[in-house]
Amino acid sequence: MSREYKIRTKNKNVFLRVRKGHFATMHSHTNYYIDVTTQKNRLSEAKAVAKEMVSAYRANTIVDTIICLDGTEVIGAFVANELTEDNFVNLNAHQTIYVMAPEYVGGGQMIFRDNLIPMIAGKHVLILAASVTTGKSALAGIDAVKYYGGIIVGVSAIFATVEECDGHPVHSIFNPNDLGDYQSYKPHRCPFCASGHKIEALVNSFGYSAL
Repeated sequence: MSREYKIRTKNKNVFLRVRKGHFATMHSHTNYYIDVTTQKNRLSEAKAVAKEMVSAYRANTIVDTIICLDGTEVIGAFVANELTEDNFVNLNAHQTIYVMAPEYVGGGQMIFRDNLIPMIAGKHVLILAASVTTGKSALAGIDAVKYYGGIIVGVSAIFATVEECDGHPVHSIFNPNDLGDYQSYKPHRCPFCASGHKIEALVNSFGYSAL
């Protein structure tokens, strides 16, 4: 595997851990692996990431429910906590927010059981993801929320390559400008494959498996 390094910010607990090489996701081939494992699982980093994310929603967005994709439930809990704090003006002060993750069935279809539907139907829903690159996972989340009667108020991610998904704004802490030469290709149009450069690892929201 290629060498890992960090893209840092002024906050020591907010950074992007990356590897450069040839990686295959479910939907694309990329020249970077974005590793957000500790941001999703380490308390201090998840809390710091949440504080960065809420700036887009604090004062002017109602959020009733947070749908957590890619195993971002810990971050989601901290985002909910930030949005319900009473030490600044926001539309969720003194209220509660539901934090939940979808269930997946065959073909990657997202569903929510009957006991969870009241937490979505008629609610203002924020989609939270580790990364939004091709946008397919975020779009699946948006479609599921709309199917169950929810109102999408935005998409938030640690890293994103797009600024909107299905007409909804995507807010991210990091974007391709932070990497400089980030590239993503459809598998059948990957120049690395065409030149015989072997895939280094299969990657998804759980991590990577070196080949």
